[in-house]
Amino acid sequence: MQAICVFCGSNAGARADYARVACGLGAAIAEAGLRLVYGGARVGLMGAVANAALTAGGEVIGVIPHALVQKEVAHKGLTKLHEVGSMHERKALMGDLSDGFVALPGGAGTLEELFEVWTWGQLGYHQKPVGLLNVAGFYDGLAAFLDHQAAEHFMRPEHRAMLMVEADPGTLLHRFKTYQPPQVEKWIAGRER
Repeated sequence: MQAICVFCGSNAGARADYARVACGLGAAIAEAGLRLVYGGARVGLMGAVANAALTAGGEVIGVIPHALVQKEVAHKGLTKLHEVGSMHERKALMGDLSDGFVALPGGAGTLEELFEVWTWGQLGYHQKPVGLLNVAGFYDGLAAFLDHQAAEHFMRPEHRAMLMVEADPGTLLHRFKTYQPPQVEKWIAGRER
């Protein structure tokens, strides 16, 4: 494992805990000798995680669409900033550059990125770990709903378990190091219900 992709809000959110844990994650990634890959913005939790990794001496790679650069939200102090043509290109490049994926609190974009990369793992397109950093219970409701989906046989329990949920950045990164993808088929046959 060499690089961790972080999906998170371009806003800071309502609680100081969100930025505090984003900074803790950025520092933990750098201190573990890993590269941070993220959406390339200087604002919100995105800026916080990047700045913390840079301050801790880490390498930070941003990937941002041209349209967002033109809105002046691009972080100009990164190790490398890739400018791409679309959100689709952004996600593809972030996936290619990363060995694991963490979602901090965020909005619709964070969830969309998380669910796409988790789905890729379920389908066997990659075998990389995916996790939620559950700051101040932010993802409690989502985790409960995902458990409900598994209980209702819309996903296997093994695939639900692929999405790790932790409150501490160090604990989540440690779990990433020992991650083993499930060896089960995605589809649930009628006889299994």
